[in-house]
Amino acid sequence: MNKNVINLFSKHNNNRITPDVKEKIKYYAGFNYVKVKKDTNGNKFNKEHLLKYRSKCHYMVTVMREIDDEIVLYSYDVPNEDLFKFMKSFDENTLDGTILEIEKYFPEDLA
Repeated sequence: MNKNVINLFSKHNNNRITPDVKEKIKYYAGFNYVKVKKDTNGNKFNKEHLLKYRSKCHYMVTVMREIDDEIVLYSYDVPNEDLFKFMKSFDENTLDGTILEIEKYFPEDLA
């Protein structure tokens, strides 16, 4: 499903946007988004299953910092439930640096 959404965004960022792509991508609060109502098999989402899945996900966040005229990278392992707290710490200057990448690790049993 993520690949399908990513394909939509890459087509949207292209100069030639087809009407079907334009219809699927919406814009709100400064961001483009796609609303997904069913999984790739056509099934409606199950709230309990998604929450259980959520608790197993985590992110590897790579942050670049300059220390003593040298560029260093920090890799943070951030549990899913702490992602917003982690991001907010940059806004509040508790953590500093430039976020280079956020990679999500999926649990094995999503399907």
